[in-house]
Amino acid sequence: MKKVVLAYSGGLDTSYCLKYLKNEKGYEVHTVLVDTGGFDAEELSAIEKRAYELGSAQHANLTIVDKYYDKAIKYLIFGNVLKNNTYPLSVSAERVFQAIEAIKYAKKVGASAIAHGSTGAGNDQIRFDLIFQTIAPEIEIITPIRDLKLSRQEEVDYLSKNGVHYSWEKAQYSINKGLWGTSVGGKETLTSSQPLPSDAYPSQLQKEGEEKVRLHFEQGELVGLNGIMDKPSNNIVALEKLANAFAIGRDIHVGDTIIGIKGRVGFEAAAPLIIIKAHHLLEKHTLGKWQQYWKEQLGNWYGMLFHEGQFLDPVMRNIETFLQDTQKTVNGVVTVSLKPYHFSLDGIESDNDLMNTGFGQYGEMNNAWTSDDAKGFIKILGNAQNIFSSVNHLDYD
Repeated sequence: MKKVVLAYSGGLDTSYCLKYLKNEKGYEVHTVLVDTGGFDAEELSAIEKRAYELGSAQHANLTIVDKYYDKAIKYLIFGNVLKNNTYPLSVSAERVFQAIEAIKYAKKVGASAIAHGSTGAGNDQIRFDLIFQTIAPEIEIITPIRDLKLSRQEEVDYLSKNGVHYSWEKAQYSINKGLWGTSVGGKETLTSSQPLPSDAYPSQLQKEGEEKVRLHFEQGELVGLNGIMDKPSNNIVALEKLANAFAIGRDIHVGDTIIGIKGRVGFEAAAPLIIIKAHHLLEKHTLGKWQQYWKEQLGNWYGMLFHEGQFLDPVMRNIETFLQDTQKTVNGVVTVSLKPYHFSLDGIESDNDLMNTGFGQYGEMNNAWTSDDAKGFIKILGNAQNIFSSVNHLDYD
């Protein structure tokens, strides 16, 4: 019997694929779930049980949280990556790593094909296929949802006919949770005008008032919260828990998809947004002007290429080397105030703070140069534009 590995999440799309590949195509289906921080032990156990009930011949849960942080999230923080100044690549980054692990697993078990549940109208199909064809071009890629152009209702109906009852209410919203945030898709995000209802988001408001949290950074990495030191992946989880109580991090991202159409998706990413904004503030104090300028250019490129599934391009390793090198002086503590539905950055403390009063106080007084120094500097700074204006007899009326 032909063997296929299905990248399985336990959701509607991959549940349909499992049943379809087994019943309609006669495959021996092996399922693999790649956990990037979105599941606890109880959920993983329930998904494994569900896979076997649907007909999986063998199921594997692969947890890669620390690898995902070390190879992806760390650089997204270093680059302050927010797609369209909004979205922290909550799903796009994890899809790349789920694809890498899934295809490696397919090679390990000797599968002749690999399948995923992406549609033909989104970005995930490209992220999966690009990784699969690069790492294992000899393995066939099967995509039932894309090939059959199925609606969610059609998937529900097919499962029902095959004895699998899937709640239509649950199917209306597509939820993808990982270490770097949760995406929320539904009928509202298919429009340009409708917001997602509050109850569509995973976290609901539990706290009022204000709570301060201190983020400890060493060489750009989040190494502690409120004086308690731990590995960055654990700190992200802990910060997410604190901020979720205030329902922080909700937004809707609008962007250009890889296939050229506009796309809209809701997300909840409290920890990623707080960390990126806090990290960026610390960099403003500890990096030079041109470091910040080039980081912004390369960080944007890195995020765009990552978002579009180009993670295996060698230029990504080059950009990571640059981003890593810029973090040597990004050390200190950032204080953040958590409030219902939003947060604010209070300030930073750092031995590497370049806002040093020994050299001068902005708008107040100069300590490291004289009045004549300033006048001479300004005269030379304006020399080029003064010459251009004079030679060309410009009138500035």
